[in-house]
Amino acid sequence: MIASRSAKAVAADYLALTKPPIVILLLITALGGMMLAAEGIPPAFRVALVMLGGALAAGGASSINHYFDRDIDLKMSRTRKRPVPSRRTSPREAWIFGVLLNVAAFAVFALGVNLLSAFLALSGSLFYLLVYTLWLKRATPQNIVLGGAAGAVPPLVGWAAVTGGVGLPAIYLFAIIFFWTPPHFWALSILIKEDYARAGVPMLPVVQGLTETGRAIFLYSAALVALSLMFFTVGAVGWIYLTMALLLGGMFLYLAWRLMRDGGVRRARRLYLYSLLYLALLFVAVMVDSVASF
Repeated sequence: MIASRSAKAVAADYLALTKPPIVILLLITALGGMMLAAEGIPPAFRVALVMLGGALAAGGASSINHYFDRDIDLKMSRTRKRPVPSRRTSPREAWIFGVLLNVAAFAVFALGVNLLSAFLALSGSLFYLLVYTLWLKRATPQNIVLGGAAGAVPPLVGWAAVTGGVGLPAIYLFAIIFFWTPPHFWALSILIKEDYARAGVPMLPVVQGLTETGRAIFLYSAALVALSLMFFTVGAVGWIYLTMALLLGGMFLYLAWRLMRDGGVRRARRLYLYSLLYLALLFVAVMVDSVASF
């Protein structure tokens, strides 16, 4: 790293290593799990600890991901300006930073919350790095299907932080994110198909083409919406959630159907951007319902 760089620039690169937009979305899902478990608003101090620990764990895993994916990132126009491939931050620095963040996250959860939440957060990081990043991502076009389990862990962490265990509603939240992940990432992979092909990453559009990817996106979207509606039947959420799930899910299915029928980058971009809004608003609906219903 160049010694003359300002402290502000260095800090900005370290922050970039954590992938803040991803961290924010993961924290929203963790908070949804907490509020559902608490049947309202949990104690503020516990929320603060879970948000801190979750941010540290997610940011740490992302930083180590920069270390493992530095060869791929260098080949992709979307990622080659990241701190590691652009050599503003060394791979060793990204690795150490990520490990330290994960150690701090485990300490926050174990000492301030409970051991189950600590181990769940750690398992999410390890699965993301060892199973998805190092193995699945480079080995199979179904990489994001199985790898999506890592990003679905935060609601389990939030639930465990309140209850000390893992209940059926938390498993539903896990499953919703699990089925949301493939259409979300496959829509993105359509946008940057050439990048993935150049880097040798076997994403579905690269290996099986856009038509098959469109079909797969629609099937997983249908499963996602059905699962989100079934969640209402277990009695964990009320009519506010169901109304939002119907509205949000209807739009998700419509965009997925248009992509399957028409194809194209424009359709994929709309679905990709909407999928981010969908997940955030669905979990906001869980939170609102948790406060309003109990």
